[in-house]
Amino acid sequence: MSGERDLNPKERKRLLAVARDTITKLVWGKRPDSHEADLEGLNFKRGAFVTIHRRGQLRGCIGNFFSETPLVRTVEEMAVAAATQDPRFPPLGRAELEDIDLEISVLSPLRPIAAVDEIQVGRHGVYIVSPRGRGVLLPQVATEQGWDRDTFLDHTCLKAGLRPGCWRDPDVQILIFSAQIFGENDPPQEEG
Repeated sequence: MSGERDLNPKERKRLLAVARDTITKLVWGKRPDSHEADLEGLNFKRGAFVTIHRRGQLRGCIGNFFSETPLVRTVEEMAVAAATQDPRFPPLGRAELEDIDLEISVLSPLRPIAAVDEIQVGRHGVYIVSPRGRGVLLPQVATEQGWDRDTFLDHTCLKAGLRPGCWRDPDVQILIFSAQIFGENDPPQEEG
């Protein structure tokens, strides 16, 4: 099953617990567990990003767009990568564990657009592909930063190592996606 529906509160809570457990064990030098996919949504084959914040600031974010493995495995892998492989930050240390919170973005498939007016700020993430680089920003970034569509696109170009405005070039492809975003700091929801 590809997982066309959104994850329910119980599935979201479980994935956050998996990410937290994986990072905690990794930082303490223990081998992270392989968690059971005992809820339907944990078996979906979807791309996902794991984001680590420390005291409200970005501390690591790694993900992928595609997965041929169950979502629970993707979250385990991206949690390890966000804690240890984000090139913008050193590996997460033990002393930081109590100051972090986690967010997971479960992605829809990528789709190309014909015109930038298809991009809805706050709903869509952007993936820019150029012969000179690639860059992605998740949907929540534009909202968090208060950016309009053009500014969001410019910053995606910068993330790709390209100049702002590169998205206007005919050799640049713009793909969009949506994400179900949930985090440890979200208000509790009914698991009903």
